[in-house]
Amino acid sequence: MTEEITLESLAGVGPVTTRKLNDAGIHNIMDLIVRGPVEVAELTSMDIETAGKLVEKARRGLVEGGLIQKDFVSANELYKKRQTIDKITTGTDALDTLFGGGVETQALTEVYGEFGCGKTQFCHTMCVQVQKSKEDGGLEGGVLYIDSENTFRPERIVSIAQANGMDPEKALDNIIVARAYNSSHQILILEEAGTLIREHNIKLVVSDSAVGLFRSEYLGRGTLATRQQKLNKFVHLLVRLAETYNVAAIATNQVMHSPDQFFGDPTRPVGGNVVAHTSTYRIYFKKSGKKRIARMVDSPHHPEMDVVFALGEAGVIDLEDTTKKKTSKKSEPKEEVIETFDISEEQLDSESTDLK
Repeated sequence: MTEEITLESLAGVGPVTTRKLNDAGIHNIMDLIVRGPVEVAELTSMDIETAGKLVEKARRGLVEGGLIQKDFVSANELYKKRQTIDKITTGTDALDTLFGGGVETQALTEVYGEFGCGKTQFCHTMCVQVQKSKEDGGLEGGVLYIDSENTFRPERIVSIAQANGMDPEKALDNIIVARAYNSSHQILILEEAGTLIREHNIKLVVSDSAVGLFRSEYLGRGTLATRQQKLNKFVHLLVRLAETYNVAAIATNQVMHSPDQFFGDPTRPVGGNVVAHTSTYRIYFKKSGKKRIARMVDSPHHPEMDVVFALGEAGVIDLEDTTKKKTSKKSEPKEEVIETFDISEEQLDSESTDLK
């Protein structure tokens, strides 16, 4: 359907406008829906009303093709449609229970927590899990990994793939890594993602981390409004990509400590209400010794609950797996050997005399 309705076929789009849209990363009508009328108006010098009509025509074309939802549907119809939403298994019973079966497509899953709590390990694990067959809980698709903190490690993908009985080279070939160097570049990568998603059968988009570059570039209260506006654009673009292209989106987030918190956990995610309201699911990872605790903080339908998991060669793993591994490594108990010495009565008498 996207091939049938090209940009040129829409009324009001000529060769000049098409070239401007293509230069901005808008190559088909799905990209028009993702970017929205305000951005289209800025890119093409159209007035906002004309751009709005253009996006509306694109939306109608997608509705007629059955690629996006109609304006008005019954709750029953919506319920049946949601039963068909794809889910990616995490490879652990604990986290699958927390997510209700796995990480959903058409949604943004935000994972936040302190350094070393397992956010990046979780992302690496999902990069491998999404490539599995649908019978094994995957989606047989590729990954777009937006790395803004230089934390992506192909060696980790190799070890996780081997632990799951998969070919490491194939697993690496199915992951496209985009290194973001500043916040504007990070947004640009996402704006160009539509073409990559279609060409490489991308089923998972990972942003690790989503807020880090915005937080480091815009310092102080004076730049807070600008930072939040750009961050708002990025996370909304991520959500619209997930919904329009039926992919899963995972964004990791940093934390800060609230100094006025006297009781309870002072850890708070950064990004403010912009990130909080945009995320479909919000998960908190916490360290507890060698264990990790995951909490469902915000969800439209999941209950608020905690689960315990661990980190291992296979990425995120169930705590029972580490216990079994430790038990199997324990060696058999050694028999106690008692050494005996033959000492004659004459020797004992001589020793006792010396002691006296």
